Amino acid sequence: MADRSVLITGGTGGLGRAVTAAFAQDGWRVVLPTRGKGPEPVDGPETVDGVEVVTGIDLTDEAAVSDVTSIAAGNPDAPLGAVINLVGGYSGGPKVHELPVADFEQQLTVNLRPTFLVTRAALPHLVAAGGGSIVCVGSRAAERPFPGAAGYITAKAAVTAFAQAVAVEYRGANVRCNVVVPSVIDTPTNRSAMPDADHAAWVPPGVIASAILFLAGPGSAATSGAIVPVYGRA
Repeated sequence: MADRSVLITGGTGGLGRAVTAAFAQDGWRVVLPTRGKGPEPVDGPETVDGVEVVTGIDLTDEAAVSDVTSIAAGNPDAPLGAVINLVGGYSGGPKVHELPVADFEQQLTVNLRPTFLVTRAALPHLVAAGGGSIVCVGSRAAERPFPGAAGYITAKAAVTAFAQAVAVEYRGANVRCNVVVPSVIDTPTNRSAMPDADHAAWVPPGVIASAILFLAGPGSAATSGAIVPVYGRA
């Protein structure tokens, strides 16, 4: 029986399925919020049992985030020990002088707001439990910008800065916060968007999942505020 819980956002995506499976197979109680009104199956080869799917959750909404965080922290036999902030999205195209303000701000809403809201809601529970781990997902684009993605690049850079601020503020409470920074992730969505790319150079979701699982576990207890690159050959 699981003796610790993890809240994973974005757990049904290409990376999320691998992360969800890794934690479930490692014996965690996994709480997985989804936006849909009906269950969104964790499909594919990483399908596992024991994942608690909570439907109808908008992770940009404060009340919804509070509700699902309370569920994740609500089992006294498996206190909340980790939060994995995977949810996000990419949109690009125009350069800055042609970029609508609404499109720029939408990237902050999609990538930064859920990370902030979920982390803020979870911190009191992690502190009360004596500590825990928060893992966020940045992007190599924030370190190596490319044209036409100013909103996404800015949002992912902000996620990293936010995570480091959390690490400093909660170190004394034994709550650590780290960021994984992947290169291009080998997911079906990315393959469809870039069919002619060298897919062999991309990083498999399972490799990133292993890094995230390590950062959530006791083996990384001394690590907080780190930016951990997880790259393929790209």
